Amino acid sequence: MKDSAIYIHIPFCDHKCIYCDFYSIITSDNISNFLSALKNEISFYSGNYSDRIFSSIYFGGGTPSLMEPEYLEEIISFVKEKYSVADDAEITLETNPGTVDKSKLEKFHEIGINRISIGIQSFNNDELKFLTRIHDKETAVRTVLDAYEIGFDNISIDLIFNLPKQTKGKWKYNLQSAVELPVKHISAYSLILERGTILNKMVLDGRVAMQEEDYDAELYEITIDFLTGHGFYQYEVSNFTKPGYECRHNNAYWRYRDYLSFGPSAHSFVDGRRWWNFSSLKRYISEIEKNKTAVAGFELINAETSLSEYVMLALRSSGLDIGEFKSIFGKSWLIQKKDFLQEIENRRLARMSDGKLQLTKSGYAICDEILAKLL
Repeated sequence: MKDSAIYIHIPFCDHKCIYCDFYSIITSDNISNFLSALKNEISFYSGNYSDRIFSSIYFGGGTPSLMEPEYLEEIISFVKEKYSVADDAEITLETNPGTVDKSKLEKFHEIGINRISIGIQSFNNDELKFLTRIHDKETAVRTVLDAYEIGFDNISIDLIFNLPKQTKGKWKYNLQSAVELPVKHISAYSLILERGTILNKMVLDGRVAMQEEDYDAELYEITIDFLTGHGFYQYEVSNFTKPGYECRHNNAYWRYRDYLSFGPSAHSFVDGRRWWNFSSLKRYISEIEKNKTAVAGFELINAETSLSEYVMLALRSSGLDIGEFKSIFGKSWLIQKKDFLQEIENRRLARMSDGKLQLTKSGYAICDEILAKLL
């Protein structure tokens, strides 16, 4: 059976952070209607994928941890009823400090959630205030410790670097605070301006100045050196893990595996076909009621695009497996790109290891530039 993954988008939030461009709504309206629509969508696709086993269920958002445990339990049970879910499936819940207490985390653990991804972003209260997060450092630390104490062994946290006026010292403090906690996985992202966000408007209005790209690169290299020096290894451009705790769901994306996604704005990729749902929650519910699906658009991935996406995802993560690539795409592209691939090896931007071409620390730092030239 094919190994696949499931993503479920919970769109509800308590407020919109200034940098966020994910689809979310600040209202509790339609929570029950959304659950009904979601279950109908899950049911609609279930008959087509009996040849698959799903080793990952990922609740993203939005803020899924705003939901009551019973709400998420109903979704998990319904997915398991309609699909073949592995006994040891990784079930991840994105969680924001300030939306959970120890009792709620314990209930999440009891319903089968076995991986928590906590959106901390910073351990500096001034930075948290700038990012308009609802929590402070103390709440963030307490959330991690509570999760660990009630039995979550697989805890991930998110951090953001290159905030306006962020010094190297402040960023190192965030990293040090992270590794002192019982976390197994750290996602460290550079602050990016996304169109339509509050932050983007603040920059356009001159109220906020972003830092230079060279400084961003310096902070990124500090991140790699620090985390790899504290027992984490880098398995994707922005992701670091203790051995054995790679995120299965992320790997489904990065290793070009199939995944089904449910909920507003969710994107799916199965058998070379990609489709995406309407973003508006009201439109999503309406479409499900009428059609049992809420697809806003789709594309068929041709051979050239498939090759490019495969290479891009592989080099951004654990490396390009040469043997697997040849079995899927043949040898001609490798022959065509032989000189450039040899060049990035010679410049120590990449290395061959166990049959994989992997980017080095220096290669990760200019990953987008390498991919632009390669593809």
